[in-house]
Amino acid sequence: MLNRLADAIAGHTAVDFIDLRYEVKKVTRVGLNREELRDLGSDTTDGYVVRVLQNGGFASSTVTRIEDLDEGIRRAKEAAEVVSGTNSEKIEFARVPTIRDQVRLDLEQDPRDVSLQEKLELTRKYNSLLLGQPGIVSTNVGYSEVYRDKYYVSSEGAAVSEEIITTNIGGEAIAKRDGLVQNIRLSIGGANGMKRLKDREDYFLERARLVRGLLDAEPVKAGKYRVVLNPGLSGVFTHEAFGHFSEADIIENNPSLREKMSLGAKLGSDNVTIVADSTLPDQVGFYRYDDEGVPVRPVTLMDRGVLVGRLHSRRTAAGFGEPVTGHNVAEDHSYAPIIRMGTIFLKPGESSFENLLKTVGNGLYLCAAKGGQTAGENFTFGAQWGYRVVNGELGPMVRDINIMGNLFSTLSNIVEVGSDFELSERGGCGKGQLNIKSAHGGPHVVIQDMVVGGI
Repeated sequence: MLNRLADAIAGHTAVDFIDLRYEVKKVTRVGLNREELRDLGSDTTDGYVVRVLQNGGFASSTVTRIEDLDEGIRRAKEAAEVVSGTNSEKIEFARVPTIRDQVRLDLEQDPRDVSLQEKLELTRKYNSLLLGQPGIVSTNVGYSEVYRDKYYVSSEGAAVSEEIITTNIGGEAIAKRDGLVQNIRLSIGGANGMKRLKDREDYFLERARLVRGLLDAEPVKAGKYRVVLNPGLSGVFTHEAFGHFSEADIIENNPSLREKMSLGAKLGSDNVTIVADSTLPDQVGFYRYDDEGVPVRPVTLMDRGVLVGRLHSRRTAAGFGEPVTGHNVAEDHSYAPIIRMGTIFLKPGESSFENLLKTVGNGLYLCAAKGGQTAGENFTFGAQWGYRVVNGELGPMVRDINIMGNLFSTLSNIVEVGSDFELSERGGCGKGQLNIKSAHGGPHVVIQDMVVGGI
């Protein structure tokens, strides 16, 4: 396939740069609502994305048949010439090594070798386990598998192919008593095979226990607290509130934010070191090459509170005069790539969880994100459950929790970081396109003066 793609662009020499990506995508799904089967099946699609750089203008086009590639290239070239004549600033690409490589999957039980019937049975087993627990009145549980076989060539001679696959069983469990309804989210999975989904009964039983506990929990009282965030919630904060500002295309046309996010700026406390590392094996966010054929590399974004790096495509790296990072990623063959986080996390510190609770003294322990939004520097996130912390010990469970604040003041208010480390088993980011390879996590962290919404 790589040779066929290279032949397809070989004759188009009247452009400064051209690349072509072909991808086959297969999605397998199972969906259960309570005990009723709502969805079962798989779909396979494929397509091509061509990008052209011409006279400082840059454009892309998508087609679904190789027979239409010449027309797609013509359209992209025409659009690039229009952009060149319109924009005063000419687009350039940073230089990168010319890579020729093929990456194949190394899995613990390949999901493609497991029948759809077995995947249904596994999903039903966990679903039935939840429904068999006291207080659980409903469930929405599903299996998802996304396999992508990607091929990339460029006029510079790059030729890269890579397979990636993610599997997940997730959804929600709903508990009810005396008119009070509570729910909790579920998610197990990864990118290293089917084995990770098996023998996970304890996870689902723990989720059932937690959602039953929410029926007895009191709504949290609104106020300003010293809090511990668990890895799930600290990871969402890192991704949503900070991570997107590290994507060069987010800030490049925002002068005030670009100035604030200048490399060397002190933006957080000395406890805060944030890393983007999609080279970590077996994680949802793992990949070797982005959709420009550039090797992904670990990037330290913040070092002890100081901004030291950001995520780039070849275009933005040239525009900023900074190194390429391999973070230009597309949802699938329907899209040209955009700058995306893969795996991002706050680097662990040295404190045990017990010491973090002692640091809090009297405050809150908040767990697992539940929706939220960002607006510029400000954020609001929900927490699925939490506990009061009383004299450095875990106290009663609380619910109906929202946290809110300003990104930069919150980074400065991180007073202690745990020694533990946990990454999400399910990725997801909706910036422009869906990216299920966008994972997050980290350690527990203590934040002072956190505004918590409640009663």
